[in-house]
Amino acid sequence: MKQGPYSAPLCGDFICGELGAVEGELVNTHWELQIEAENILNTQNGPQNLTTTVTEFVLLGLTQSPDLQIFLFIIFFIVYLTTWLGNFTIITTVITDHRLHTPMYFLLANLAFLDVSDSSVTTPKLLLGLLNQRKTISFNECILQMFFYHFIGGAMAFFLVGMAIDRYVAIHKPLKYLIIMNHSMCMGLVALAWLGGFTHSAVQMGLLLQLPFCGPNILDNFYCDVPQVIKLACTDTHVVELQMVFNGGVLLVVVFIILLISYIIILVKIRTHVTDGKHKALSTCGTQIAVVCLIFIPSIFIYARPFKKFTLDKVVSVIYTVITPMLNPMIYTLRNAEMKNAIRRLISRMLFSGKKLKT
Repeated sequence: MKQGPYSAPLCGDFICGELGAVEGELVNTHWELQIEAENILNTQNGPQNLTTTVTEFVLLGLTQSPDLQIFLFIIFFIVYLTTWLGNFTIITTVITDHRLHTPMYFLLANLAFLDVSDSSVTTPKLLLGLLNQRKTISFNECILQMFFYHFIGGAMAFFLVGMAIDRYVAIHKPLKYLIIMNHSMCMGLVALAWLGGFTHSAVQMGLLLQLPFCGPNILDNFYCDVPQVIKLACTDTHVVELQMVFNGGVLLVVVFIILLISYIIILVKIRTHVTDGKHKALSTCGTQIAVVCLIFIPSIFIYARPFKKFTLDKVVSVIYTVITPMLNPMIYTLRNAEMKNAIRRLISRMLFSGKKLKT
């Protein structure tokens, strides 16, 4: 039987969704073959001036199944709200509780701000995409999303080095800790982290923007990121990919190794020399090691290798863009007795103020 112009499709939601994904792959393959043919012609007939003509990208998202999209929207919306609630609870607690006006908690509040910022670059677009069958993003918005994503991600990587320095000074120079880690030193570490993140992102975008994009425009992801976008350039990107892997992936590996070595040194020092407050020091370092692993291991999996598509790429991307910013405040609050007590005091003050206003 023929379908009318407004009749329902003759396939189920899941099958239609899978067909949509296959269609996207076929379109990309068509464009890749066309670009390869043009490159061959360029080699034979001389260079051609390729310019960017793509005005928007189509995001395939996590799934094409409408039912699964609704389910994932509910899950990720709860995760996003929890991320905001948890991290802003930490920020508010550190600001309002004078007992937490120490270098360690000042850095912790800044890490919470980075987590909220990092999650807010990608998660809102993910949530909107789960509510729409056609997911698009303009070329300029895509570039801005990548810039801020790598800006904040780079700042977080350098910032964790600053937190390791704080713990090193606290363990090795306990009597001079407050002198060394004064307000100027803490502000300097924060400023250097943001500067490092900006430099990293600027280099990434500088390398990317020199490439022409004249089709295809389909991204098999739920947000714009360098490994997927660079594959859509209509020119040879081998050299640029190597430069980006060195600027991102190799840098991540080096910083991760430095952090692991520094925390091993700190843990050895705690076990052999520290007597008072050993349990608290071990707990604090263990917490920071967990955060470092949560952030660096998924990032290294994505950026420290050639930009090739793997089945786990989307799953890993969800972990470090959506899940990790929510887990960081939970790790710190659940393992830190001083932070938990401060949050209880904050809640008590809020409840007491509310009762006082009612009376």
